[in-house]
Amino acid sequence: MIHRVGEKEFRIKEEAGEYFSADDILRTLGKDNIFIVQSSGGVTFSGGEPLYQSEFLLEALKACRAGGYHTAVDTSGYSQSENFRAIIPFTNLFLFDIKHLDDAKHISCTGVSNSLIISNFELVLNKGTDMFVRIPVIPGYNDDEEHLGKLRKFLTDHKAKNLKRINLLPFHRIGSSKYKRFSIPYRMSDTQQPSKERMNDLKMYFSETGIKVKIGG
Repeated sequence: MIHRVGEKEFRIKEEAGEYFSADDILRTLGKDNIFIVQSSGGVTFSGGEPLYQSEFLLEALKACRAGGYHTAVDTSGYSQSENFRAIIPFTNLFLFDIKHLDDAKHISCTGVSNSLIISNFELVLNKGTDMFVRIPVIPGYNDDEEHLGKLRKFLTDHKAKNLKRINLLPFHRIGSSKYKRFSIPYRMSDTQQPSKERMNDLKMYFSETGIKVKIGG
């Protein structure tokens, strides 16, 4: 964090987050077990990218499944395929992001190719594990008619019993304050949040895949 006193600038290192073991997670779940059971809930591993800590994720998933908990992994899909193969048997549901199908566009906006992401998407789908596809709707990035048409066809071609839902996630600026806090340039300041009418139109558009569609979530 950066602090300023007059014209002087000070940088102070702060430790963010906490360290947990798989046993710590189970103890925490045990405290809320009655609520989890009553709501038919479970455990979702998110982030960031949970597969950046793939060994711990695997350990935690195994522990949660052994404890009788439903497990979900919220992922960008960008991790080595062997990491996905390892966790699939212990994951009930994948929340899988697809940001853009054009590889060059994906690289220019995220810094990485989408080829591994698409490969992992197909790997999970072919293994029969339940999946929600999550599509962030970002004006000027992935909401043009050409890309939307390709994306709808892609999902139609990959329609399967375990592809349970498409989640359309409208762009927002909730995280912009974090950029300011850490003095990181926020490059999305000119991007507008899509309107409710636009999101409802997209919901109808993707419903033509025959897959259930939800805005948000």
